[in-house]
Amino acid sequence: MSEEADVSGTAIRVRVLDSQRHLTLPEPLLAEAVRTVLADHGIAVAQVNLLLVDDAAIRELNRRFLNHDWATDCITFPMERSEHALEGEIVVSAQTACRQAPQYGLTPEEELLLYVIHGALHLVGYEDTSETARAEMEARQHDYLARLGPRLKQIAASEAGPSQAGRDES
Repeated sequence: MSEEADVSGTAIRVRVLDSQRHLTLPEPLLAEAVRTVLADHGIAVAQVNLLLVDDAAIRELNRRFLNHDWATDCITFPMERSEHALEGEIVVSAQTACRQAPQYGLTPEEELLLYVIHGALHLVGYEDTSETARAEMEARQHDYLARLGPRLKQIAASEAGPSQAGRDES
């Protein structure tokens, strides 16, 4: 699936590639999360690939590109960046989101949305290599999750369909 925005002089294209089977996700909302972060940071033109993978796939990428032999939640690959444009990839593990969500009091879908936001923040220049930078990045992540999370819940509720209460299931 490919999601594209061309609003108010911006052209932020987000291509979502889903190769995992752990979560069914509202891909347009994930693309919107990336576009929102980029637009809020002055990016007017972008091409971002968002890859949803499992732990085996992200572990292989982490090993190959970062020399870390373990699964992780998010890896970001900035490819090109100028003042108002960028190109990059965000890879997130839905399997990790399923495993880690309960310890943070989030649904797996919210946890994955947080990873997507985290990756987009990396693309616009945020780092989490020091305590201060990590605290700033986490605050921004939670601001975006508070902004976008309710949409996730609305989508989940609408996909659940009408209430079964009062129906006779004979």
